[in-house]
Amino acid sequence: MLTFTNSGFYCEPGRFYIDPWRPVDRAVITHGHGDHARPGMGSYLCHTHTVPVLRSRLGEDIQVEGVPYGRLLSVNGVKVSLHPAGHIVGSAQVRMEYRGKVVVISGDYKTQDDGLSTPLEIIRCHEFVTESTFGLPIYNWTPVATQNEALRSWVAGNQAAGKTSVLVGYSLGKAQRIMKALESMAPLHVHASIGRLNQAYESAGVTLPEYKVINFYEDVRHLNGAVVIVPPSLLHSNLLQKIPNRAEALCSGWMQVRGARRWRSADAGFAISDHADWNGLLQTITATEAEKVYVTHGQTAVFARYLNEAGIPAGEVKTEFGDEEGPESIPAGTSPDKMGDA
Repeated sequence: MLTFTNSGFYCEPGRFYIDPWRPVDRAVITHGHGDHARPGMGSYLCHTHTVPVLRSRLGEDIQVEGVPYGRLLSVNGVKVSLHPAGHIVGSAQVRMEYRGKVVVISGDYKTQDDGLSTPLEIIRCHEFVTESTFGLPIYNWTPVATQNEALRSWVAGNQAAGKTSVLVGYSLGKAQRIMKALESMAPLHVHASIGRLNQAYESAGVTLPEYKVINFYEDVRHLNGAVVIVPPSLLHSNLLQKIPNRAEALCSGWMQVRGARRWRSADAGFAISDHADWNGLLQTITATEAEKVYVTHGQTAVFARYLNEAGIPAGEVKTEFGDEEGPESIPAGTSPDKMGDA
C-alpha cells in the first residue's frame, strides 16, 4: 500500500502522498510545521485546525480541505482517517486501510499532554511509520507541570533582579506552550511570527494568555523586566540585542544534552519538546502492535537497530524531513546548527 518515493510517502492505490517534500497533485498533511507542509501542492487534506496554519504559512489561495479527527474518507478505495498525534494543534496521524491491511503514518508525535494539543491516540496497525527525533535513551522528559514550574521560577528570578526574560522557542507549538506555562505572568510579549500563529490557535478554540506583539523597529526599552518570546531566528540577532539587561533561555528537547546551552551561549536551557522522548517512542510503537515499523527523521539508524534487537522488525527510511528546532542528531562535541520545532 505504501511506497517510499523521491517525493515522499505515496499511497499507491489511493494515489495520494503524505507530507510530500516535492510538489504533487494531492497531499495529506500531518501538521503545519514547514518540514511537513511544503508549498506547491495541487491540493491539501489536513485536520480542521491545521487549515488556518497552512493558509498562514503557504497562502490564503491554496486548495485545502480540513476534516475532524476520526472521520472516515474513501480515497480511490482506500479508507483514510486522521487521528490525534499530540504534537501541536491539529497534528494528526494518517490511518490508511486497504484490503484488510492497516498502515499508519504518525508524522511527529508526543506522548505528554501539554493542555494545548489533542492527546496522542494509539492506533493498532500492521505497519507503523514513526519519527525518531529523540530516539536515544538520554532523552527523557520531566512532567509538563515540572517543566512549567521551572520556567516560572526562572522568570521570577529575573524579575527580582530587574532583568527581561527572553525565551526562545519555535513559533508554532513551542511558543504557545511557553505562553501557557507563563500565563500567570501575562501580559506576555511575542514576536510578530508568533502572533500570527497565535491566531491559528485561537481560531481552533484554544485560549491563550494575554499577549502583545512587539515591534522591534521601535524603541523596546519599555520591555525591561517583561517576558519576551521569540523564534530561534532572532537568537543573537541585532534586533534582540536592542533589549537591555536581558537573560536568554532556549526551550528545546536538545537542552537535555549536557552542554547544549553553552553551545548557543544562552543563560539557561529548558528541555521542553513537542516530540516523544525515548520511552514515549518505545511505548507508542509497542502499543500499536505493528508487525513492521519504519523509522524516519532523527536517530533512524540507531533506533531501527534497537527495535530489531528488541524483536520488533524495523527498517530505516530516508526522508527530507528535518527538525525545525534542531539537527537530526547531535554527535558528541558538536553543536545544534538551528533551533525550532523540537
